[in-house]
Amino acid sequence: MKTNEIRIFVDEYEGLDELSEMDQQLILEARKIARTAYAPYSHFRVGASVLLTNGQVISGNNQENSAYPSGLCAERVAMFYANANYPNEKIAAIAISALKNGDMVDDPVRPCGSCRQALLEAEVRFKQPIRIILDGKNKIQVLQGIESLLPLSFSRSFL
Repeated sequence: MKTNEIRIFVDEYEGLDELSEMDQQLILEARKIARTAYAPYSHFRVGASVLLTNGQVISGNNQENSAYPSGLCAERVAMFYANANYPNEKIAAIAISALKNGDMVDDPVRPCGSCRQALLEAEVRFKQPIRIILDGKNKIQVLQGIESLLPLSFSRSFL
């Protein structure tokens, strides 16, 4: 038997002022769009802002439904809108922010498994890693590509 180690590198920042202007803009847009999420059941509002390689910023928020799991997460709302309206543009980065009962979450919120898989598909499709910016009140985390969130992933290479 052999044991392998998987390492994940996460850059952590204490606040917005440590980030580039573009990353700050993405986070602020994610925070803004989180406020208008449709979350009458969980009261957990998530916003996601996607930066395309053409400079366009697309935002989305979570949309809950009483017939769970018919709703959709903010990350996929934003990514699917971007892919539908800009089918040939690569996703350069995504910023994700969340509110619980109206207050920003303390620690960065992370994408669910379905959103991680959708991020992986976008990376594979465009052959480019996506910078993932996770926003929280106590810190901001930045990851370089979905492998940091979804190691040992399943992709089209297995089909």
